[in-house]
Parts: sequence; structure tokens; C-alpha cells
Amino acid sequence: MKPDDPLLRILACPLDKGPLRLIDPGEALYNPRLRRRYPITDGIPQLLPSSGEQVSDDEHEELLRRMVP
Repeated sequence: MKPDDPLLRILACPLDKGPLRLIDPGEALYNPRLRRRYPITDGIPQLLPSSGEQVSDDEHEELLRRMVP
């Protein structure tokens, strides 16, 4: 998944239905509001609620720095 992929504009977090942010193209999608990271496997976002993982405070700060603008 690339930063200019039009799919990014319509993807939403399965829990709060808000927008997701791309982390290092192709690695993961991130919801900073809930601090949940969703993996991207073989170019396909895994957006089931059970696929997301909660991140720690330190990891949250690191992910904020790595977000693609």
C-alpha cells in the first residue's frame, strides 16, 4: 500500500469508524485515537477488530513519528 493509494481515504478503523494513518508504506495502518495498529499483509490491510493490537505509550510516540504525511 502506497501513501497515494485512494483506498486510504475510505478505510476506517473497525472499532471507532474513524480514519487510519499509514505507517511506513506497506507496514501497518494506525489509529492514534485508540492507539491500535492494524497490519498490512501482502498489501492487504487486516481490519478485523481482532487483527488490531494495542500499543504502549512509548510505541505510540514512535508510530506518530513514522506516520506518512
